[in-house]
Amino acid sequence: MRHRRWLLALPLTLAPIVVRAQAAPAAAVVAPPAAQQIAAAVLPLPAEFRADAKVLGYSGSAHQLVTLRAGKGPFICLADDPSAKEFHVACYHQSMEPFMARGRALRASGVVGDKVDSARFAEVRAGKLAMPNHAAAMYQLFGPPDAYDAASGTAKAQSLYVVYMPGATPASTGLSAKPAEGTPWIMFPGTPKAHIMLQPKM
Repeated sequence: MRHRRWLLALPLTLAPIVVRAQAAPAAAVVAPPAAQQIAAAVLPLPAEFRADAKVLGYSGSAHQLVTLRAGKGPFICLADDPSAKEFHVACYHQSMEPFMARGRALRASGVVGDKVDSARFAEVRAGKLAMPNHAAAMYQLFGPPDAYDAASGTAKAQSLYVVYMPGATPASTGLSAKPAEGTPWIMFPGTPKAHIMLQPKM
């Protein structure tokens, strides 16, 4: 607000010059080295799955996911987006890749918000998008931008665990649909995205 009052106090002949200077594009965000991205990306996983996980991340200043490391294990991990305001890494079972990849493709094409899930759900129900017929885990870490410490290879972040069970409901699982700290519950019940939420702290 102080900045705005300062701008309004300028002579009219100078104000446009200041506005044009502020409109200059921001410097491109450069991704951390691949090894650092990989080390952070696999942190949510139990230790026994980390070495063999496939990792998708970023290269240079291009804001596009690339394969940083191939993997032969059951998990695919997403590195932290260097342009995002918060730290977030996630690893999901490979059987969820068609669903996850389709979401990324829809967002890249300009689809936003709930329309992403609406499109995916319709494709699943039409038999165009495959979903697993078994439980599939996802592990995540959330935190502030500086949550990850490259020197120690650790992150001060909050854990969130998810188990996807497409089509599951409170009746089929015995789980409540109401969030509760320390207790698992089911989210998006009855949909292709139905999953059990396991959050140690809320």
